[in-house]
Amino acid sequence: MGAKYLYFYTIAQEILTMKGFFKTFLAVFVALVVFALVFLFVGIVLIGRASSEEKPVVGKNAVLYLDLSVDYADQSKDNTVNSIVSDEPSVLPGLSDVVQMIDYAKGDSSIKGIFIRAVHNSNSFAASEELRRALKEFKSSRKFIIAYGDAISQGAYGVASIADKIYCNPKGGVEWRGYANSLAFFKGALDKLELQPEVFYAGKFKSATEPFRYTQMSDANRLQTTVWVNDLYSRLLLNVAESRGIDTATLHKLAADNAVQSANDALAHHLVDGLKYDDEVKAELFERMGAKEVEKVNFVSIGKYYKAVDFSNTDGEKIAVIYASGDIVSGKGSDEQIGSDKFKNLIRKARLDKNVKAIVLRVNSPGGDALASEVIWREVSLARKVKPTVVSMGDLAASGGYYISCNGDSIFADASTITGSIGVFSLTFNVSSFFKNKLGTTFDGVKTTPSADMQFGMRPLTEQERSLLQSDVDTVYQTFISRVAEGRKKPVAYIDSIAQGRVWTGQRAVSIGLVDKIGNLQDAIACAARMAKVKEYYIKEYPERKSFWEQLTSGSAEKTIKTKMISEEIGEDGYKLMQHIKAIKSWDNIPQARLPFDYTSN
Repeated sequence: MGAKYLYFYTIAQEILTMKGFFKTFLAVFVALVVFALVFLFVGIVLIGRASSEEKPVVGKNAVLYLDLSVDYADQSKDNTVNSIVSDEPSVLPGLSDVVQMIDYAKGDSSIKGIFIRAVHNSNSFAASEELRRALKEFKSSRKFIIAYGDAISQGAYGVASIADKIYCNPKGGVEWRGYANSLAFFKGALDKLELQPEVFYAGKFKSATEPFRYTQMSDANRLQTTVWVNDLYSRLLLNVAESRGIDTATLHKLAADNAVQSANDALAHHLVDGLKYDDEVKAELFERMGAKEVEKVNFVSIGKYYKAVDFSNTDGEKIAVIYASGDIVSGKGSDEQIGSDKFKNLIRKARLDKNVKAIVLRVNSPGGDALASEVIWREVSLARKVKPTVVSMGDLAASGGYYISCNGDSIFADASTITGSIGVFSLTFNVSSFFKNKLGTTFDGVKTTPSADMQFGMRPLTEQERSLLQSDVDTVYQTFISRVAEGRKKPVAYIDSIAQGRVWTGQRAVSIGLVDKIGNLQDAIACAARMAKVKEYYIKEYPERKSFWEQLTSGSAEKTIKTKMISEEIGEDGYKLMQHIKAIKSWDNIPQARLPFDYTSN
C-alpha cells in the first residue's frame, strides 16, 4: 500500500506541476495578447491621428512664439510619443529649422512680430548665439520683438536682451551674477571606499581623470577653465552691452556687486524696460499690432509654424547634411549616440551617391571612444578626396568630436563653441581592497599568462602592465595629433603645443588654426555649395528621421517613455548623474578622446 500510495502521489504531483505550468503559460499568453492588442490599437490610433492632421493655418495678426525653455536639438525629430502624454508638439524642429523660420518670418505678412518667453534657457551657449543672431537679423524687417518672463534666468536674458522691449514681473527679477564652473572630485570618497583608480593620460590639460586623482583642480586645468569660462562671459557682456547700450565694465560691476536682486534693481540698472504683468504685456502686443483687444493673442508656436510654412527647397543639386550628435561609441550606438558603424556607413553612402555634390558634417559631441573616432575620421578623409566635405560645429566638437572634424575641407564653429581638448586617457579600477575590507569578499582563480586577468580589476596592476597601458594611450595621442596636423596642414609639433588636451572656445580656435571661420550650419552649407560649384541645391538630412511606426518597432518609443518616467521620478540632475555613472563604466581600459567635463546649458 505504501508503494502504491507513493506512485499515485507522484502522479498527482506531476499533474499539479503541469497544471501550474499551463496556468502560468496561459497567464503569460493572455498578457502578451492583451499587450499586442493595446500596442496595435495605440499604433492605429496614432497613425490615424498623424495622417488626419491638417496643415495648420497661421492666420492674421500672428505673433511667432519663441519659448527658450525648449531645447532645440541640431536635427528635427518626430516627437509623437511625448506628445501623447504631454502638450509637446508631434514634431520638434531642429535649431537650423528655427533659425530659418525666424528668417522666413521677416517676409511673412501674417507674422507681425516675435514674442520671446524668457524664463529658463535650455539651449547651450553656441545654440543661444545662433538664436540671438537670427533674432537680430529679424529686426531688420522693422517688426517688433517683445520678451517677457516672470523671473528671467541669465541664460534666457542673454538671448532675450536683443528684443526691442524686455519686461519682467514686478515681483520677479533678472538673474545677473556671471558664470561659474564647478567640478566634483571623488578621490576622498574613493580612498574611504578603498577603490584604487588606475589612470593613464596624454596631455597636461587632459583633466577628465582629475576627479579620480585629485581633491581639487590642477594648475593646468584651472588655467584652461578660467580662460574658456571668461571667453563665454565676455560674449555675454558684449552681446548685452550692444543691445542694451550699457558698457561692459558697468555690466560686470553689476554682477560682481550682486547689484541686481529684484525686479526694481533690474529696471533701475536698465536691464529691463518695464515691470509688467502678463496681461499688460499682451495689451501692448495688441497695441503694436493695431488690433482691438480680443480673447487672446494669435500666438503661433515654433512647432505650429514649422508645419504651416514650407521654406525648404527641392530644386537643384543634392547636398547631404549628416548630424553627428552625442557620445562617440563603437558599433551601431543608440539614437542619442554617434555609433562608428552607423556613421561610417552614412558618410560612405553620401560619398558613393553620385547625386550628392557635397557633404556637410554637423558635429555636436564631447567625444568618446578613440578607436570609434578613428573609424569615422577615415570615412571623412575618403569623402574629402571625392567631393567637398565641410564641418559645422555646434555647442560641442571636442576631443573625439574634434577628431572626426579635423579633416574637413573647411571647419565652421560658433564663437562660443567648445572645441579642442585634443588628448587621450584611459581609466580602470582596482576594487580588491573594497571587496575584501568592506564586503568580506575575496577572489581567486587560474590564468594561463601573468596578465590574463588584468582587466578584471581584482588586483593591482604591475609596473609592466601600467607601462603597457600608458604606452597605448601615448600611441593613440600621437595618432590623434598627426591626424589633426594632416587635416589642418600644420606641423605635428605645433599641433602638440596647442593640443595637450586643452579646451578652446570657437573664437580662440580660429586664431590658433583649429577652426577656419565663425559661422553656423547655413554658412557651412553655403560654403559646401560654393566648393561644389552649384548655385541651386536642396538638403538631404541624415540620419533620416524615424517615423512613429519605426520608433515603435525599433524600441525607440519604449526607451523614450522609460527615459521620461525615470527623469520625472529622480529629477533631471539625478538622471544626468545616472547616465554619467553608466558612461564611466564604459571607459574601462578603453582609450577615450573625451571632453574633461559635462557641458550643460547655461
